[in-house]
This record gives sequence, C-alpha cells and structure tokens, in this order.
Amino acid sequence: MPDSTFVPSVCPHDCPSTCALEVERIAPNRIGRVRGAPDNSYTDGVICAKVSRYAERVHHPDRLTKPLQRVGAKGEGKWREIPFDAALDIVAEQFARVGRDHGPEAVWPYYYAGTMGHVQRDGIERLRNVMGYSRQATTICTALADAGWLAGNGVKRGADPREMALSDLIVVWGGNPVATQVNVMSWISRARKERGAKLVVVDPYRTGTAERADLHLAPRPGTDGALACAVMHVLFKEGYADRDYMARYADAPDELERHLATRTPAWAASITGLDEEAIVGFARLYGAVKRSFLRLGYGFSRSRNGSAQMHAVSCLPVVTGAWAHEGGGALYSNSAIYRLDKTLIEGRDRLDPGVRVLDMSRIGPVLAGERDALGAGPQVHAMLIQNTNPATVAPESGKVRAGLLRDDLFVCVHEQFMTDTARLADIVLPATMMLEHDDLYTAGGQMHLQVGARQIDPPGDCRENHEVIRGLARRLGAEHPGFDMTAWELVDATLKASGWPDAATLRDKRWHDCIAETDSHFLQGFGTPDGRFHFKPDWSRVGPNHADMPPLPDHFDVIDAATDEHPYRLVAPPARQFLNSSFTETPSARKREGRPTALVHPEDCGRLGLADGGLVRIGNRRGSVLVHVRPFDGLQAGVVVVEGIWPNDCFVEGRGINVLTGADPGPPLGGAVFHDTAVWLRAG
Repeated sequence: MPDSTFVPSVCPHDCPSTCALEVERIAPNRIGRVRGAPDNSYTDGVICAKVSRYAERVHHPDRLTKPLQRVGAKGEGKWREIPFDAALDIVAEQFARVGRDHGPEAVWPYYYAGTMGHVQRDGIERLRNVMGYSRQATTICTALADAGWLAGNGVKRGADPREMALSDLIVVWGGNPVATQVNVMSWISRARKERGAKLVVVDPYRTGTAERADLHLAPRPGTDGALACAVMHVLFKEGYADRDYMARYADAPDELERHLATRTPAWAASITGLDEEAIVGFARLYGAVKRSFLRLGYGFSRSRNGSAQMHAVSCLPVVTGAWAHEGGGALYSNSAIYRLDKTLIEGRDRLDPGVRVLDMSRIGPVLAGERDALGAGPQVHAMLIQNTNPATVAPESGKVRAGLLRDDLFVCVHEQFMTDTARLADIVLPATMMLEHDDLYTAGGQMHLQVGARQIDPPGDCRENHEVIRGLARRLGAEHPGFDMTAWELVDATLKASGWPDAATLRDKRWHDCIAETDSHFLQGFGTPDGRFHFKPDWSRVGPNHADMPPLPDHFDVIDAATDEHPYRLVAPPARQFLNSSFTETPSARKREGRPTALVHPEDCGRLGLADGGLVRIGNRRGSVLVHVRPFDGLQAGVVVVEGIWPNDCFVEGRGINVLTGADPGPPLGGAVFHDTAVWLRAG
C-alpha cells in the first residue's frame, strides 16, 4: 500500500500508458512528489519525468483561476474577471442566440484529449447530442492508425504489453517511447537484460529510442509500407513464412505472396532510401525469431498513406505466425478490451445520426467556411473548446487562427493556462486538473481499468469539465439523466452498466486487469466477420474514402512528395519534455527543450549555407516559419525534423510549425497528416 503521506491517482494525459500514480498530499490544496505505483504490474513504479514534476503544473503561478471576459479586440489580450455563473450565463445566451439565428448545427462543441478521463473528456458529447449541435469526427490522433489496424485485425486490441519481457526481438515502429511512453522502455530493458532480446527501431530520424537500438532503420517519411512489403517478400522467399499459420488464420496468403514477388528489397530501397542489405538483414532477423513483438506507434500513420502503411506493417506477425507465441505478435492499442457503455456520459441515447459531422482535423477549413469542410450545414458561429488547443496543434494553423478571430464567431475556452487558443476566445473559464476531480480511465498501451478520485481542492474558481457542462445544460434547458449526476455517480453507473466492479470497489482495489478476459493473441480468430486476418481488406467497411486504397499491402503513393519547388520532407514529432501542447508552460520542460529547432542533414546545411544555431526559413504554399538550425546526421538528406508542438510565440516570428501542415484528410477515414509535408528551406 502507498505510504501514509501519499494518495493514489491516475495520469490523465494523452499517452498510452495511463500510469498508476502515488501523489504526496502535503495540504488540502497542495501536492509534492509524484511517483509511479510500484505494485501496478504495468506501471511498475516507472513514470515519465514530465509527470514526476507535476507539482509544477498544479501550482504554476500562471495557472488560470478566474473566469475572464474579453474587453478588447479579439487576440488583443485585454480581459476582465467576472463571476463563474455570469460567464456561463453569457455562454448559454450566445449558444441560444446562435441556435435561434442559424440553427443548432451552427454551434460546434470541440474537444479532444487534454484529459483522457471518460467523464471529464467526453461529457461534452452529452450536451452536443441533447442539443443537436454539430457532431465531431475525432480524427486528429488515431483515425488513420485505427483504419489501418482494423482493416486487417478487425478489432482494436493486441498482445499484452507485459509480454515484451518474454520477447526475443522487439520492433518499435513509428514511435519514440523514450519520449512518449517510458514504460515501454522499461519492459524492453527487462527483455534485453533477461533474454538478450534485440531492439529494432523504424523511424525517419534517430530518436532517443533509436539511439538505444541494436538496429535503426530510417526510411524516408511516408515509405514504411514499401519497407514492410519488402520484408514480407524476403520472409516468403527465404522460408520464414509460417504457411500453416496463415492457412488457418489469414485470408489470402497465396495471393499476397504472388503480389509481393515484385516488391523486392531493391524496389523498396529506391522508395525508402534505405540500403538493400539493411532491408534484407532486418527481414532475416525478424523472420528467424518467433517471439517477435511489434510495438506500433502513431507516427508512421500520420501521413496521407498512413492507414495503408499501418495495415502493411500489421501483416508481418501474421506472415511469420508470431501471434501464436507468447512474447510475439503486435500491439497498437488495447482500447477495445474495456467495453464501456458510455450512454450516460455521452448521451448516446439522444444522438441524432442526421446531424452533420465536422472533422476536427479540418477546423481551419471549417472556420474558413470552405464548403467541402462544412458540408450542407451552416457556418459555425459558436464554440465551446475543452481539452485541446487547436490554434497550436491543429493542421493549417494559420487558417485556424484567422477563423477564431472572426467577429461573427463566439468562442468559450475552458482551460488550465492561457494557451494560444484561449488568447483568441471571448470567454475563458478556469479548469481543474487531475487531482481536483473524479474520473474513470482506460488505456491504449496497457490493460488496467482505473478510477482517479479527487484528492485536493482546486485553486480559485476552477471548475471541472463536468460541472461546466451541467451548468450550461441547466441554462439551455437540456435534459438528460447524466446532467443530474455527479462525476462520481457517472463513474459508478458506467462501470456497473459495463459489467465491471463498481466505483467504490475499483477505488479500493486501485485497478482491474481487463486483458485476463481477452483473447489477446487472436487464438480464437481475429476480430473480422470471418475470423481471419485480412491481407486483402475490404476498405469500404473501414471508411468512406476507400476507392483508391491498395487491395493488398503496398506503397500507397499519395503522399505530399518532394518536388523541385518543395524538395524537403518535414516531420513534426513530439518533444521529450512536452505532451502535445501540455507541459510547454512548465519552466523545467522549457529549460530542457531549449527552443524550436530544425534538425537538418549536414549535407543539406552545407548546400544551403546553414550554420549551427543560425536561422532557417521553412515554407510551402501555406506559409513559412523561422527556426534555429542544428546539423544532424541521424536522418536522410532531404528530411527535416522540428520536434515539439511549441506555443506560437516561441517561434521567431510568432508562427508555429503547424502553419505548414495540411488539413486534407487521409483516406479512408480521415485523419491529420502531421508528418507528410513537402517544404522548401532557405537560409534565414
């Protein structure tokens, strides 16, 4: 059990780990140290440095604690404090006015994963569904990866991540867990120490994880599908394919083998920029090991061909039969194992499928009034934004900013800090943090169901998301049982409706291991209608924009390719000390990250006359940004990397990196293409 000075909690941030925490409570409104729960079988006492310094966030002097109303021009930064109830009155009046003048679809509640707690994150859906406001396609993070995984596997689950300790080969493909999911590294370290396991990393640049690998393959961005096909070519050609396994569990192995006959390592080398010998060596290493574990990240899916790439890579453990072995198989996400009935939380019983759906990744085009983004409905004239910071994190951020500055758009932002988005709002409401409210948590990267109970009092007038939604519902006349319940009551009712232990039991028990009740290796069949893995998926079942999807694994050549005009390919991955735009406000994180920096190959630096610490302008048809340069040989020439979603004002000219990323949706289901951007570079 935790020490008497420590209380249990759960990390709510947008990370697959959802770590079990122990937090030092030193006063009713103050915390000290934060550590991982040592008796949680996944967290195992290990948490990231960001969360271990969480007191910096909770007690930050710049934290919002009072509701604010804009008194100057939009974006001017002039505010006055007002009572919380008066602020809610204004928001409700504006929503009601817009509904009368333009119809309820002109109101767009907008949210994402600033907290991953189901009550505090998703309760905004209940207000949306009851009021008939525009719906939201939550595409910005997982849509592309989901589509690719589901195309073959049929359900969003995979191997128990703790099995990495039993693996002889671990392949981290498209992720950087040193920065984004530190627990993965602790399980990899155990396998290397106890079993002599090898670590392979596939990533377009030498990340902190790649630095620790036995083998790092750095393909050009958007070419992972070609690499996967060439690996499978070798597996079939050299006898590593498990034909008996595929005959039992897969749909078209013979057709796949014929298709791959021309997808040779030489073919892939010309696309990926990798050495042919390196591709063959990786294929032989993977094929020779049955206990091979693929830990698939989101990075390589954030491309216009991202779904096809995820599908191609997910075919590998089926070809070798690695799924049949403990310590083998793959994990992208285990989110399907929890089977939560979220009717009360989201008001699913009031959802009207006829209400239009707006793509959150296309918020820039939506607010710009582009008809292909708006659909048949009206322009958006009012928004409530919770748990996200689109002025920084969304694609085509220049359009996002211009849209939020529209005089005919009313915006309320419920936030913990004065983010780039909050600065453009009409009303800003102060929000609670994880220790100041109750919530229910699941995880993609592990298997524990957890509750986080309120442990300290919030500062000032901060209110939890659930209370803001309830307050607006009362003022707008929205009726639903979920509006009459406390957050804890919603947690309890949801757990009971889903067949899990009730809230009090789960709080006392600390967590419930859900994977014990799951066929995590698909030994009873995959999640497709026929129970087989689909090498040849029916993309029409996955998403509407499927017409051009490749029928079998392939290099899907729809990326924003380098051209004479835009000869470089930009990748904008996470920074180690930040989590999307969270933690960018903490002094320790800022100090460790330094400043926005472009990693550019020394050959390109020499050709362009770029000096270490000098400035480079990166641009395309959407705009340009000015950043400092660091020569870096851990990527291919022609590739440039800018880590971290820094606040816009951290850039030399006040324009952040997402000015350059496109908002066009990746097929077949949509999704943001953050790592698929062709640019030019010029000395600054």
